[in-house]
Amino acid sequence: MSEKDFIVVAYDISDDSTRTKVCNALKNYGNHVQLSVFECVLKEREYERMKREVKELIDEKVDLVRFYRICKSCVARSELLGEGSFTQDCDIYMI
Repeated sequence: MSEKDFIVVAYDISDDSTRTKVCNALKNYGNHVQLSVFECVLKEREYERMKREVKELIDEKVDLVRFYRICKSCVARSELLGEGSFTQDCDIYMI
């Protein structure tokens, strides 16, 4: 993982309490961009801490959390339709 990477976190959690806890935890790491989707720009140690924190909150037998690492060139080629913007960091720029 480079200095900082763009991480998309998507989750499917049926229990309201658990979903709220995961959402609140993820707010410490990135931007809540859709109902169950966060965009984060993180260093490796932040990414690992975020995964550990989420893992402690969920029941892996019924919940699903996906972490997508997006490289800088892929982020630059990403598109957005509708109102909103991509999460940005000083090391990652959207064109």
